[in-house]
Amino acid sequence: MHNRVKELINSNDRFAIHNGMRLIEVREGYAVSQMEIDEKHLNAAGVVQGGAIFSLADLAFGAASNSEGILNLSLTANITFVKPASKGTLRAYAKRISKNRKTSVYQIEVKDEEDNLIATVQGVAYSKEKYIP
Repeated sequence: MHNRVKELINSNDRFAIHNGMRLIEVREGYAVSQMEIDEKHLNAAGVVQGGAIFSLADLAFGAASNSEGILNLSLTANITFVKPASKGTLRAYAKRISKNRKTSVYQIEVKDEEDNLIATVQGVAYSKEKYIP
């Protein structure tokens, strides 16, 4: 199921594809997404735009929360920016930290190639309690 979710998102998430983001790992309650920083990701200050960082984290969050093949949608997500990035590769690591019948909580860390923490996100997902087709 994990590989199916990874393939489904990597081939159908048009926003992620357009912005050079992809999933590189998905397993139960966990996912890693990656983005090579390009000029299109930079803001006027010359660092990666916050929305690009959040989108990368959201991609990992979505994959981790749907990793078991049950449709989950984001209820809320809060980001804290820790350090700017302007080149190289960013990865977002999403890990489930709590789960009950309808909601689950995820901690997502965005890091650069040198393992520096760029941002943290806490997200809450809501289960629609139906299988992903």
